[in-house]
Amino acid sequence: MAIIHLNKENDIVLASFDKDVKKFNALITEEVKQELSALYERPNLKLILDLTGISYIDSTGFGVFLSLMKKANNNYGSFKICGLSPDVQELFELLQLHQIFDICKSSRECLESFD
Repeated sequence: MAIIHLNKENDIVLASFDKDVKKFNALITEEVKQELSALYERPNLKLILDLTGISYIDSTGFGVFLSLMKKANNNYGSFKICGLSPDVQELFELLQLHQIFDICKSSRECLESFD
């Protein structure tokens, strides 16, 4: 079973979790990190990670987000997150990560923010 699904719209990659994935935790973070990090081997990559359906993220999940942002910055790319549930949004705010990451409400809003 694929954990992450990738779609492309124009020059933007939209990554979303399989509908059966509810938790972004240590059980799946390494696989997700490897798959998404590899995308940044191409400079100027624009990546949106849609967290719709994810109700819980542990510290390894937040580590993946930080790693992806670093890869994006080092490769002149960009990394945006969307589709946060209220509980996940609360975690981002509690950890002050909403000030670090570019977070949009929906994938459509993220896509339009690149224009």
